[in-house]
Amino acid sequence: MKHAVFPGRYENLENICDLVTDQAIQAGFDDAAVYAIQTAVDEACSNIIEHAYGGEDRGDIDISVYTENQCITIKLIDHGKHFDPDSISEPNINGNLKQRQTHGLGLYFMHKLMDDVCFEFSEDSGNVVTMIKCQHHRI
Repeated sequence: MKHAVFPGRYENLENICDLVTDQAIQAGFDDAAVYAIQTAVDEACSNIIEHAYGGEDRGDIDISVYTENQCITIKLIDHGKHFDPDSISEPNINGNLKQRQTHGLGLYFMHKLMDDVCFEFSEDSGNVVTMIKCQHHRI
C-alpha cells in the first residue's frame, strides 16, 4: 500500500498521477488500463479541488493505493463540501454540442474508466471516493 497527502493544488495532480501510475505498472496493468486509471484519478482530484474545496489551497487530498488480486484500489479523501453523486444528472452524450451540459462528464468518465466507483461521506471522515480497476484477461 502507498499513502500520501497532497495540498489541494492543480500543480500536485502530476505527483498524484505519478504515485498511482507507479503502483499500476508494478501491479502489471497494461498501458490502456494505466491511462484509464490516470484519467479517472486526475478527474476525481480536479473535482475535489474545484467542487469540494472551491479552489486551490483550501484543503488536502489524502490518497491511498492498494494492489491485490490483480486489482488496484484508489481511495481519495477530502474534507471539503459534502458531495452527493445522486445530485449529478446523467450527461446527454448523444445531443449536439449546444445541448450538452458543461458539468457531469467527469463523473461519467470515472464510472466508464473504472470497474467500480463508490462515494461515501461522514462528518468525521469527510468525502471518500473509492475507485477499483481490475486486470481483465482475454482468453
